[in-house]
Amino acid sequence: MKILITNDDGIDALGLKLLAEWAKKYGEVTVVAPKRGQSAKSHAIEIVEAFEIKQVPYLDGITAYSVDSTPADCVRFGIVGLKQKYDVVFSGINRGVNVGDDIVYSGTIAAVFEAVKQGVKAIAFSSFPDEQEAAAKHLDEAYGYVLGKGLFDHAPMYNINIPAESKGIRMTYQGTTYYSDDFEKVEGTENMYRQVGDLIPDLHPDDLNRDTVAIHAGYTTVTPLIETRTDMAVYEKFKTE
Repeated sequence: MKILITNDDGIDALGLKLLAEWAKKYGEVTVVAPKRGQSAKSHAIEIVEAFEIKQVPYLDGITAYSVDSTPADCVRFGIVGLKQKYDVVFSGINRGVNVGDDIVYSGTIAAVFEAVKQGVKAIAFSSFPDEQEAAAKHLDEAYGYVLGKGLFDHAPMYNINIPAESKGIRMTYQGTTYYSDDFEKVEGTENMYRQVGDLIPDLHPDDLNRDTVAIHAGYTTVTPLIETRTDMAVYEKFKTE
């Protein structure tokens, strides 16, 4: 099996190395990851300016490239630029869970969307900050769940979030906002602001089918994602005959 791995925390991130080392047992691994952190860059790609792409030393047995652009561009180069065909794309292990509305902003998630756009099935893996090593111990269980249930026969991409101590795996759906938003002026500056926020309780705290609830309750969450943004219910109701 040929596996392409990327992330949004950068080529030197611990979570990326843990994921790549784990994936070696399943086949030939190629890593194409951002030169620097690209968190919350979503599905952006660079089509105006040229950017650096170079092969870099990495783990034994793994070919790796550093890309001075976004996770989506990393996947694009891995498939289109290298002219390779992969069986699966893995993204992560992200330093921070990607649940609820964070799915929209996440570069980790955007990488799997780009993979599916390029015709390759994909999984995004995320964990809480500084818990990647603990989460990596549950990768076999999480991937085994996907394979054992034959999930790729039903959808091409999944978002998996893994806590340090997992109580088990739950199939979940995307929750909504679970944090507050604000802009904070940087002290000592005239025009500089930083976006800040705090965790807030989920509006449905007892619904363990929501990824935002299940992950904080200690479960590994597996959420099927879809590429289209068309509201099919509205389309079917008003479509032109």
